[in-house]
Amino acid sequence: MKIALFGSSKPEARQQIREILSSLPDTVVMDGESSFAGADMALSIGGDGTFLRTAAQVGESGVPILGINAGRLGFLADVALHEAANLLPAMLTEGRYNVEYRAVLQLSIPGCSQPYQPFALNEVAILKRDVSSMVSVSVFIDGALLNTYDADGLAIATPTGSTAYAMSAGGPILEPRSNCFAIVPIAPHSLTTRPLVIRDGGVIDVTVKSRNNLFLVAIDGLPVHLTTEYRLQITRANHNIGVVRRPDHTFFDTLRQKLMWGADVRE
Repeated sequence: MKIALFGSSKPEARQQIREILSSLPDTVVMDGESSFAGADMALSIGGDGTFLRTAAQVGESGVPILGINAGRLGFLADVALHEAANLLPAMLTEGRYNVEYRAVLQLSIPGCSQPYQPFALNEVAILKRDVSSMVSVSVFIDGALLNTYDADGLAIATPTGSTAYAMSAGGPILEPRSNCFAIVPIAPHSLTTRPLVIRDGGVIDVTVKSRNNLFLVAIDGLPVHLTTEYRLQITRANHNIGVVRRPDHTFFDTLRQKLMWGADVRE
């Protein structure tokens, strides 16, 4: 098996994983940042930000990603660094893992000449660029007006991203294999504006108005500064990202353990 390594900002963590992999029979370790052509799996060593950057580089290649959490929360990373020595041999040499295929958002900005990452595993966020004033974000689904949100911004999230920025803004948690997206207003100036779950097969068009005619779009946290003349179009991408999961560990386990979901903290 050929394994491509991505990350980490902690050289000791990367070296630890490299030593574990090198001890496995029939395993070839590659430097994913330079090339992952021919790789059977990508290992993302770091936190969720590293995992998202790995997903952006893997793109449409179809190479599944296993996250090794050398960061803090590591919601996308299924194996903690201290567990790697015990878990990786069985996962990689005996095939004890599952691959979940996660939906990806595709962003198009017609007429935009500046480079941007068009794919997002978590979310596309439309945000204000002024510390005091709101933006007005109009959203159309398959050409029909959904709503105009007066808010600090709007997050359009995949099921994978529903536990990230969108959740922090009060959005719903979606099971990762759900065929839907969440539209979540960020600090809306309305008591009646609520998050909405929509099917993932439609075309989402977005226009923005602001006092300074500027706004920001963040694709999995990567910013693009735009003027309000630009229209955004968001669809489900034609490819998915394969996320490697331990067979004994479910999404609901992760919710309980890492987000304390449903925990009773009363004495």
